Amino acid sequence: MKSIYCSFFGHQYEVSKKITYHVKEYKCSHCNAQMTTNGNGKLTPLTPKYKEINSVLERIHYRRTSRIKQEETIRSTEEALLNFTPHF
Repeated sequence: MKSIYCSFFGHQYEVSKKITYHVKEYKCSHCNAQMTTNGNGKLTPLTPKYKEINSVLERIHYRRTSRIKQEETIRSTEEALLNFTPHF
């Protein structure tokens, strides 16, 4: 049930969890209503279906970003080794 404050002034959503760069979960600071962004970027109620979708998205995003960081580290290390000039 909405609190009286939310009934008069509307919800004040704060980011409660960052799933990806574009998808986030929000929580009202007054009545604890939870929302998330859908595929169109609009806020929708956080149902069990969306919770599952967000958890899968978070796992995919984490794996992809960690793999990209690892590849960049390897690439920069290889470049440093290839550009090495011995000082005799």
